[in-house]
Amino acid sequence: MGLPDNCAVKLQNKFAKGGKNLITDVPGVKVGQVTLEDGEKDIHTGVTAIFPHSGNLFREKVMAGAAVINGFGKSTGLVQIEEMGTLEAPILMTNTLSVGTALNASVKYMLRDNEDIGVSTSTVNCVVTECNDGTLNDIRGLHVKEEHVFTALTCAGENFEEGAVGSGTGMRCLGVKGGIGSASRILSFDNRDYTIGCLLMSNFGAAGNLKIEGKSIATRRIDDELIDRGSVVIVLGTDLPLNERQLKRTAKRAVAGLVRVGSYLGNGSGDIAIAFSNGNLVPHYSQTEILPMKMLHDDTLDRVFEATAEVVEEAVISSLYHAKTVKGIRGKVVRSLKEFL
Repeated sequence: MGLPDNCAVKLQNKFAKGGKNLITDVPGVKVGQVTLEDGEKDIHTGVTAIFPHSGNLFREKVMAGAAVINGFGKSTGLVQIEEMGTLEAPILMTNTLSVGTALNASVKYMLRDNEDIGVSTSTVNCVVTECNDGTLNDIRGLHVKEEHVFTALTCAGENFEEGAVGSGTGMRCLGVKGGIGSASRILSFDNRDYTIGCLLMSNFGAAGNLKIEGKSIATRRIDDELIDRGSVVIVLGTDLPLNERQLKRTAKRAVAGLVRVGSYLGNGSGDIAIAFSNGNLVPHYSQTEILPMKMLHDDTLDRVFEATAEVVEEAVISSLYHAKTVKGIRGKVVRSLKEFL
């Protein structure tokens, strides 16, 4: 999906979009979501799960890198990505106070399919990321349960919704309703096409700061806070054979897309990017001591960095464009971008 060609928002793209214009244009990548919404009980939350490939992630890990752009966040699993440069479990997104629940469910999911974990081999590094949806959601109610996480993990596929869905159900961004957004771009190296995709959960930025193609969008209301705080979790996936160092560098470039839409990475904002490549798989068990690995020549990375800025920018705006107006807890109303366009 991303931004449809006939919508009111137009972005100038240098790179061609993938077929679905979603992170699942990257071969093997799947996304699953559970949306929890009950206006009478002030429930506006959920879970989003991202699979880097369709096989057993523990036995066939993907190369990965992470960038903590601003560290006001409560994610799990980033330390081991930083140290080992690999990802061995699906990436989960949820609300801040449901990280523990999602972590327990993810561990159980991985144990179910890997009887050797914690017995004849190491334990597993499960990655859970979060944003605070307490402006709209009854976050203290702890409404995300382990069964919701299991459902998101087991229903994952190539097609998924954007906007106020999954973990993005209760998010707000730059003065309007935020949520889940995605986009993809096609890059060619050595006469072969590769894909870089983004899925993010937008919950950042000060009201009135939203920019599209450099033009300010008047979204501020009298009662809006003019503080850049909240969070954004950005997941970048590709089938390009990038190593962990190159993926960390790519994750850092996500900030270029955030700045384009009006973020200045405020003091109270948790801005985290994770990048993975399923073009390089790392076996948990190996019969050889030396593993063959490919990597892109560093001098050609500029195209990857520029495409990263594009997919992050579009994914943010797409998350806003597809979101609906939501009335949440304590009567708080956050309006859709479409109402302002």
